[in-house]
Amino acid sequence: MNRNFRYRLLGLSLLVGIAAPGAAIAASDDERLTQLERISNAHGQLLTQLQQQLSDSQRDIDSLRGQIQTNQYQLEQIVERQKIILQQIDELGSKGASSAASTTNTPSTNTVTAASAASTSTSAAATSSGNEKQDYDNAVALALEKKQYDDAITAFQSFVKQYPNSSYQPNANYWLGQLNYNKGKKDDASYYFATVVKNYPKSPKASESMLKVGIIMQEKGEKDKAKAVYQRIISLYANSASAKQAEKRLSAL
Repeated sequence: MNRNFRYRLLGLSLLVGIAAPGAAIAASDDERLTQLERISNAHGQLLTQLQQQLSDSQRDIDSLRGQIQTNQYQLEQIVERQKIILQQIDELGSKGASSAASTTNTPSTNTVTAASAASTSTSAAATSSGNEKQDYDNAVALALEKKQYDDAITAFQSFVKQYPNSSYQPNANYWLGQLNYNKGKKDDASYYFATVVKNYPKSPKASESMLKVGIIMQEKGEKDKAKAVYQRIISLYANSASAKQAEKRLSAL
């Protein structure tokens, strides 16, 4: 009996000895699987973060690309406007110009007539009365009396569109040039001054407008172009106040 008991105890010991390494191996596999899962999760989180960063970077790139395209368009518009200005002045030189009868309510470089200064209106800048003279006087009043320069610009822009054949067109465009110049928008100012020079060469405002174009070019450092404009003024408008101003500026360059 004792012998049988010893045999059974020995067999049980062998079974335990065999089972213990198997359990250890199983436990080791579980730990490795857990570690692999953690590594996989970490990689997944990292990949998600990288994808988000890539998406954010792409949005930034798209935004910058749009801004660059906008700036390029604005630059092209400025260059094109400069070309138009120079072309208008050249065309005027080929046509020649003569002095013309004065028109009413024409603003000079520093002053305006008393009649224009006395103009009154309570209508908004973009409101049209349907009366050509009244709308012009309203726009002048916004600039002179009310000092509402942005509204005045809007009013004059509305006027030049609504009354393309008006005798006040040279003055309205001159006003737009002067108002934009006062706001520091020299390219816009040049455009409107050049419009007077090209479209209304017989207007008293033509010589003043061409002088303004030359002054703007000089202020922008374009001395050669300014000289050419001053010389053109002296040739086309000899003995005028604008020609005298051009001579002074030309001698100072």
